[in-house]
Amino acid sequence: MGSPSSRPSRLMGPHHHAPCTRTHQIGALTLVAATFFLTRLFDHPSSSCNPYSLSTVVDGGPASWPERGYGSHLSLKIYVYDELEIDGLRTLMYGRDGKISPDECVKGQWGTQVKIHRMLLKSRFRTTKKGEADLFFVPSYVKCVRTMGGLSDKEINQTYVKVLSQMPYFRLSGGRNHIFVFPSGAGATLFRSWATYLNRSIILTPELTTMPYGTAAYLTALVELPPDTAASRSLAGYRLTHAACPGAPASACFRFPLSMLLLGDRTDKRETTSFNTWKDIIIPGNVHDGMTTHGDRLVQPLPLSKRKYLANFLGRAQGKIGRLQLVELAKKYPDKVCLPFRFMVVSVVVSFFAVLPVFELKFSGPEKLGRIDYFEHLRNAKFCLAPRGESSWTLRFYESFFVECVPVIISDYAELPFQNVIDYTQLSIKWPWNRIGSELLEYLESVPEKDIERMITHGRQVRCLWVYAPESEPCSAFNGIMWELQRKVRQFHQSAETFWLHNGSIVNRNLVEFSHWKPPMPLP
Repeated sequence: MGSPSSRPSRLMGPHHHAPCTRTHQIGALTLVAATFFLTRLFDHPSSSCNPYSLSTVVDGGPASWPERGYGSHLSLKIYVYDELEIDGLRTLMYGRDGKISPDECVKGQWGTQVKIHRMLLKSRFRTTKKGEADLFFVPSYVKCVRTMGGLSDKEINQTYVKVLSQMPYFRLSGGRNHIFVFPSGAGATLFRSWATYLNRSIILTPELTTMPYGTAAYLTALVELPPDTAASRSLAGYRLTHAACPGAPASACFRFPLSMLLLGDRTDKRETTSFNTWKDIIIPGNVHDGMTTHGDRLVQPLPLSKRKYLANFLGRAQGKIGRLQLVELAKKYPDKVCLPFRFMVVSVVVSFFAVLPVFELKFSGPEKLGRIDYFEHLRNAKFCLAPRGESSWTLRFYESFFVECVPVIISDYAELPFQNVIDYTQLSIKWPWNRIGSELLEYLESVPEKDIERMITHGRQVRCLWVYAPESEPCSAFNGIMWELQRKVRQFHQSAETFWLHNGSIVNRNLVEFSHWKPPMPLP
């Protein structure tokens, strides 16, 4: 009974309480707290020690990717194809003659195709070993190359097919772990055969197709056309009889597909969309570097009290009904809506049973609107109107955050980046395109100034996610894209043309092991 093993039971007995002093209580609480924090420290990587952890500081506010589906920290291995490794890649980057400069392609709203490639080349997530890669990046500057006359549509299509046929790992996964950047409203349709070859690949784009295909929607409108012009000849097939538009001038009544006037998206003309919300990633547009630097910017925001206008609209009309209505709104309320005077009248005039002048913002010639002038106009209003353009997205949305005006999205089908992180209701307004008019201005005038300030503050906290800054920056578009790519990583990839045997070896339809696949390989 007097053995050491019996002592704890006697000490814990009802008649043998040890005196409990305040010192004991404080010591016990300290031990519990220390144990808790040490456990948390070892269970979860610290964001201060690991800049690629789940929580990232965003201009004074937190932006956290949810752990579910993403993981607690970034852990990616991306293989970047070298331009000399695959015959045809240099053509997709520099054109048929190799004369298109990447330094030219990195400028403007399509610069993401170059910036993402350059950042990946320097990234800690890059691997030079294909066998250990989670994902594969295929560099291509085709939007820029095509715009500058370096390749035709036919040449782009042929070159892409040639390039893909030389990639065994593309064949192995059916393209599911391969990344392509298409930085414009045309999306992946720049590659005409995308639906055959890239329908399982990961596409990075600021755009999605905006109108359900097969929608039979038409608009009857009046169009005033100078006779015997390219515009009148191109629209001749849409002309209706005089009886369809009573009171209209002869030969001025047209019936257009709704997508042509209201949406106008290049991808709307395809049979299927090139964007899939489950596999593809919406990325921010490329805002001018002079507005995204931490130091002196081209233009600084103005205090709300010093802004002259309620709202502004800067951009090309592009023959789109929504934009034309904003031009009319600015003409009707010039004291409320800023519309720069450097506009020119073009030949086509379109409206709902009315004749409107069509204006285009001048970006060339002696009266062009310079870059600094552009941002100075943009900052001089409380709200920046961001209607759709040739496609559903507009760069104006992203630019507005750097002059600190509240963006008003007037694009019903616009898709926005990083939706698992950003609550867009806190920093922007989305308005139906079919309610453009005085009602919109009345609503904007009713928004209290304190709410405008609150939305601007929220926008200031997340705008770093629009900046294609170096990877070392804890908050950037690049790191946001890395988080979204991590969600796409799979442990196992298969396709209709890959098979596996009892020993784990991967073979093709002819039972040839993967290590012996030789390009060019058959594609679907």
